Amino acid sequence: MSLREDIARIIEGDAVDDAETLAKYSRDTSIFERKPSLVVFPKNVYDVVEIVKYVAEARERGENISIAARAAGTDMSGGPLTDSVVLVFTKYMNHIFGVEGDEANAESGVYYRDFEKETLAKTGKLLPPYPASRELAALGGLIANNAGGELTLRFGKMDRYVRELDVVLSDGSRARLRPMSMQELAGKETQQDLEGKIYRDIHALIEKNADEIASAQPSVSKNSSGYPLWSVWDKKRDVFDLTQLVTGSQGTLALITSAKLGLEKQESHRGMLVVFLSDLSVLPEIVRRVRTFEPESFESYDDNTFKLATRFEWDFIRQMGFLDSIRLGLAFLPEIWMAVTGGVPKLVLLAEFAEKSEGEAREKAEQAQLALQDIPVKTRLAYGMMEEKYWKIRRESFALLRKHIHGLHAAPFIDDIVVHPDDYPRFLPQLNELLSHYNIMYTIAGHIGDGNFHIIPLVDLKRPEHHKTILELTPKVYELVARYKGSISGEHNDGIIRTPYLYLMFSPKMLELFAEVKKIFDPLNILNPGKKVGGTVEDINRSMIAISRPPSAQKA
Repeated sequence: MSLREDIARIIEGDAVDDAETLAKYSRDTSIFERKPSLVVFPKNVYDVVEIVKYVAEARERGENISIAARAAGTDMSGGPLTDSVVLVFTKYMNHIFGVEGDEANAESGVYYRDFEKETLAKTGKLLPPYPASRELAALGGLIANNAGGELTLRFGKMDRYVRELDVVLSDGSRARLRPMSMQELAGKETQQDLEGKIYRDIHALIEKNADEIASAQPSVSKNSSGYPLWSVWDKKRDVFDLTQLVTGSQGTLALITSAKLGLEKQESHRGMLVVFLSDLSVLPEIVRRVRTFEPESFESYDDNTFKLATRFEWDFIRQMGFLDSIRLGLAFLPEIWMAVTGGVPKLVLLAEFAEKSEGEAREKAEQAQLALQDIPVKTRLAYGMMEEKYWKIRRESFALLRKHIHGLHAAPFIDDIVVHPDDYPRFLPQLNELLSHYNIMYTIAGHIGDGNFHIIPLVDLKRPEHHKTILELTPKVYELVARYKGSISGEHNDGIIRTPYLYLMFSPKMLELFAEVKKIFDPLNILNPGKKVGGTVEDINRSMIAISRPPSAQKA
C-alpha cells in the first residue's frame, strides 16, 4: 500500500500525490523548491492527530518521513517546504469560531482578509500585525512566523496577540497552550505525558540557563530568529507561557490547529508626514523626533524604489477609476519633476498618524513637521490621494520590479534585517557599499521607525554566478548586521535561508539550547526538520531553483 493510500484510509480529508498538486506545493514565495511526497488537506483536528501518530510510528520504525505545516504559502524563507508530507490547512480548517470584545477564535487555515472582515464587522477591531501579503496570507503562517508589518511600531508583533494556542504535539496528543501561573505550571508538570514532560523540561532548561538566555535576547525592536526562550517565563508577573515559544517556531515544535487572538481598535482618521532625505547622518535624529508624536506607522523606501515608481507610474494609475486616476496622475507630478531634475532623495520616509478625528491626525503630522524644521530636509504633508500615492509606492514597488524587469526574480535572501536606529548613519552606507560589489539590482524598503529593512535583490536563478552571489552575499550581510548587534530576521523568520546563519546572532551555548528545545518538543524530529535547528548551507544550495518568473502565492 502506498503512503497516500495509508494516510487516506485514516483521515476524512484529502491525501493527494498527483504531479500537478506536488508541483504546486513545492514552492512558496522564497527562492527555494522542495517537492513533497504527499500533500494532505486535513478536514479537522482529528485528521491532524491521526497523521502525526502515523508519521511518528513510521519514524520509530526507521522510515525517513516528516511533516511540514502550510497555510497560504506566502512564506519568504522556505519555511513550509518539504520533500516529505505537507499538511495544508487552508482548504478545510478555515473556520472562525467566534468574535467577541477584543478576542477572536479561528483555525490556522483562515485567510487574514476573511478574519479581518469578520472582526471589523462584529467589533470594529482588527489583528494589527498583518504583513504586506495581508490579502493572501493565512493565520497559521502569521503565528508560525511571529509576523509583523506596517502597524508593528504602535501595536507590536503577533506574539503580543496570541492568547491561546490549540496544538497537536509530536506524539499526536493535543494540548491547549496559554499563559499560566506558577501554581498552574506545577500542576501541569505532574502530568505523565508528553505535554507534562515538555513543561517540566522547558521550565528546568530556562531555570538552569537563565543568565545565558537573558544575555542572548536581541536588543533590537523586532526579532523572529531562534527560539525566544527569554519570553517564556515572566518572573515579574509570575507567568509561564509556552505560546511565546511556539509562536514564531515555524511548525518545528507543535502543529497549530487554532488560536485565540487579541484584537485592537484602529483609529480611522489619518495624516501623513513625508520626509525626503539626502543626508543619512541626520536620520537617527529624525526618527527620534518623529517617534515622540507616536506615529501609527513609520515606513521608508530608497532611491531605487523612488525611481521605479516614477518610471512605471502608469501601472499605479491604471488600477484606479477614471477620476481617481486623474487625481493620482497629478499627485505624481512632484516625484516626476524630482526624477527629471536629478533631485532624487536617498530615502523617503512616511510617518502616518492615526487619531480619532481628521483634525487631530493633521495636527500630529503638522507638529512632527515643525519638529524637523531646523534639520536640512524637505518635508511634505500628505492627505487623501497624496497619502494613498505614497502607500502605493511603498507597498507595491516590489511587484512592479518583478513585473517589468524581465528574466529576473525578486529573491528574498537578505530581506528582513533589523538594526538600531542610532546606527543608521554608519550601517546603511556600509550595507550599500557591500551590495555595490555585486552586479545586482535591488530595492530597500522597510519599517524605518523600528530599524527593520527589506532588501530585495533581483537575480536570474538560471545563472550559476547568481547562485554564487546568493551564497557569498548572504553571510556577509548577516555578519554586518551581527556587528551592529541586530537581528537577521525581524518578521520573516529563519526557514531554509537563515537557519544556517543563526550562529552569527547567538552563542554556541544558545544554539545548543535551541537544539535541546527542539528535542524536548519533538524527540523524533518529525516536525519540519532543518528549520530553526539543523539547517545547513548545503540545504540552501540544493534547494535553490532556476526559474524565469516569480511564483504566485497559492490559494488552496
